[in-house]
Formats: sequence, structure tokens, C-alpha cells
Amino acid sequence: MAKDKERAAAAAKKKQAAAADENIAKSEEVEKSAEVKETAEAAAAAESAEAEDLAQETTLTEEEAGLLKLQEDIIRLEEETGNLRDQLLRKQADFDNFRKRMFREKEESIKYANTALLSDLISVIDDFERAIGSAESSTDFESFLSGIKLIEKQFVGMLERDWGLKRMVTVGKEFDPQEHEALMMEECEGCTTQTVLEDFQKGYFLHDRVLRHAKVKVGVPGEAGSAEKQAEQQEEKN
Repeated sequence: MAKDKERAAAAAKKKQAAAADENIAKSEEVEKSAEVKETAEAAAAAESAEAEDLAQETTLTEEEAGLLKLQEDIIRLEEETGNLRDQLLRKQADFDNFRKRMFREKEESIKYANTALLSDLISVIDDFERAIGSAESSTDFESFLSGIKLIEKQFVGMLERDWGLKRMVTVGKEFDPQEHEALMMEECEGCTTQTVLEDFQKGYFLHDRVLRHAKVKVGVPGEAGSAEKQAEQQEEKN
């Protein structure tokens, strides 16, 4: 009977030991589960932190890329600005050279504008020199006078033909203040209007423009001429 009690006690101890071992195992399992959970949570937290860090790194990289692009644009624009500045300076230099050249050519054009006219005048001077030389060795005044008249005729013809200088014909024409300058006036019996009677200094046209007014003596109609003019005007009205 004592042996049965001992066996029962031993069995109880074994049962208690087994329960204790089971409890220990369960505790270890709980601890392991907790550790696993903690590890998983830590890993998840680490991954989340790493993802955030990666996102931040990505954001910074985009900003840096934007800044780098801006720097490249600035460098490109500075190069373009430098090229444009160089082109502007070259254009300014070219324009200054062109302006100086045009100014120089204008001065030369003005300086030598009368070259052709003077070349024609030299021929006239030659004719005068020949006429003077002939007069020095001859006493024939008529020949000398006819030579001078010929030179004057050729001279006037050359000016009219080549240069558009035309001498006014004034005597016998009606007085025109646009062309004539009256130095004297006298009564003219046969005149019906103010008429040029004498030419003191000839006037000239340059093409269709008055170059110099003719200085003339003007005849003013007398009483008979005035009456005749009034009669003509009355007939025109009728």
C-alpha cells in the first residue's frame, strides 16, 4: 500500500513536471511569438523608415536635378548672351566703318562734283588762250572779235547742251517778276502791257528753274496803249 502511495506521488510529480514543462513551453512559445511579432514590427518599421528615407532621397534628387538643369540653362544663356554681345559689337564696328566710309565718299563726291563741268571749261580756257595768243601776234581786230564771239557761242551752247543752262530771251516780252528784275521803268507808247525794253544783265535758267533773274528796263504803257488794252479787254468780254 505504501508502494502504491509512492507510485501515486511519483505519478503526480511527473504530471506536475509535465504540466510545468508544458507551461514553460507555452511561455517560450508566447515569448517567441512576441519576439517574432516584435521582430516583424521592427522590420516593418525599418522598412517604413527606409521607404521614407528613400522617398526623401528621391525628392532631393529631383530637386538637385532641377537645380542642375537651371544651372545648365544659366550657362547656356550666358554663352548666348556673350555671343549676341560679340555680334552686336561687330555690327557696331561695321556700322561705324560704313558710316565713316559713306561720309568720306560724300566728301569726295562734293569735292569732285564739278569735275565734268571743269573739264568742259578747260576747253573754253584753251580757246581763249589761243585767241589771246593770236591777238598778240596780229593787229586784225575784226578777226579777234569774231574769234571771241565764236568762243562765246560755243561756250553758251556747251552749257545749254551738256548742263541745262539756258539763257533767257527777254527783250520784247511781257515783264514777269518771276523771271525779271526791273531796274528802270519808262513810258512806252506802243506797249499795251509792261514790256521788257532792254536787257542790262541776262538771266539764266537751270533746266526749268530760274538760276538768275534778268535785270531789265521795263516799258510802261502810255495813255494810248492803256486805252487800246482796255478796248481789247472789252472785246474779249463781249
